[in-house]
Amino acid sequence: MTGVAELSGTDQVVVVGAGLAGAQCALKLRQGGWRGRIVLVGEERHAPYDRPPLSKEVLLGKTDATPLDIDYPHLGIELLTGRRATGLTPGVLHTDGGELPYGALVIATGATPRRLPGAERAHLLHTLDDALALRALLRPGLRLVLVGAGWIGAEVATAAREAGCTVTVVEAGPAPLPGALPTEVGSAMAAWYAEAGVELRCGVGVAAVESGSVRLADGSHLAADEVVVGVGARPATDWLAGSGVELDGTGAVLVDERLRTGVPGVFAAGDCVSYPSARVGARLAVQHWDHALQSGEAAAAAVLGAEVSPYDPVPYFWSEQFGRMVQYAGRHAAGDRMLWRGGPGDASWAVLWLRDGVPSALLTVDRPRDLTQGRRLIERGTALDPVRAADPAVPLKAAAAL
Repeated sequence: MTGVAELSGTDQVVVVGAGLAGAQCALKLRQGGWRGRIVLVGEERHAPYDRPPLSKEVLLGKTDATPLDIDYPHLGIELLTGRRATGLTPGVLHTDGGELPYGALVIATGATPRRLPGAERAHLLHTLDDALALRALLRPGLRLVLVGAGWIGAEVATAAREAGCTVTVVEAGPAPLPGALPTEVGSAMAAWYAEAGVELRCGVGVAAVESGSVRLADGSHLAADEVVVGVGARPATDWLAGSGVELDGTGAVLVDERLRTGVPGVFAAGDCVSYPSARVGARLAVQHWDHALQSGEAAAAAVLGAEVSPYDPVPYFWSEQFGRMVQYAGRHAAGDRMLWRGGPGDASWAVLWLRDGVPSALLTVDRPRDLTQGRRLIERGTALDPVRAADPAVPLKAAAAL
């Protein structure tokens, strides 16, 4: 086919990892004109599903499943569920259910939650089965301890409080979202926990999860009927050991601007990749829904040999917590100038970061118009007047420097 990348040995494309990135890649391969076999391999026994609702609608009992709206049989996509990747040699994906030859391979195995040493009794929230199991435990009066005041911790705390649980969140950092946001911004969110009736303990780590309690690093104990750990995730790439696919220090697959690995015919997408961003001037590893969607499509374009721009979108994610919609676009750095649009005491507010006068990132709390306009300004690299940009009454697009 014209415009389709030449495959070696077989016209079969294998996509390993049946999350959003993998499913989107398989879909876009077929829609893009690929006529050969497409095999989508997933470790879970469920068909591909959407993960963001797990900590929201599924935990709250509003739905039992969140399948992606893709008709695999109609598209001629062979879906192999319950198959775990175990290794990779040239032209062959090895799984616990047998070998799968490929002409092109897309790695989209995502990330796996980090486990806390000494917390073997704790629950994780990553899969549909995790969410259903945790939902069955939530009840009025249950003493729930959440380890980690990150995005997942805040969302689970929100659902648990709605279910009537007594909730305590423990965070080793000085404020919610350490690492993701400056302390002064994360501290602005701490009041949300108190308003929701959630006890927030910052600046102390967890030493161990014991029967009926959590032992903190300072020697104190928290009573706990159940414990959920949400302290981040790492790329699910251990199975690539010895394959020749290069990984960075975190385990992320190193790809180029077309999402190609250094191994011929092997591409990667989603939470498990590290890609070069000219926009940011560094490699990025992004573990959010929007990146999974876009990189899955970009990997399909790369397999098809399509002439497209280098993969370098403005990173974006959102979180619904404590009755608020929190959205973030871009990527800020330590040296960027930070401007507040409004303040934590307002019903809605935003924080804007400028680098040499140009917006590098934007965090919004219930300000969807700011997010839409700011994301576009980041994309275009439009310089802003900092005085007007800091005025919440001025639309961001009207703050463009003259």
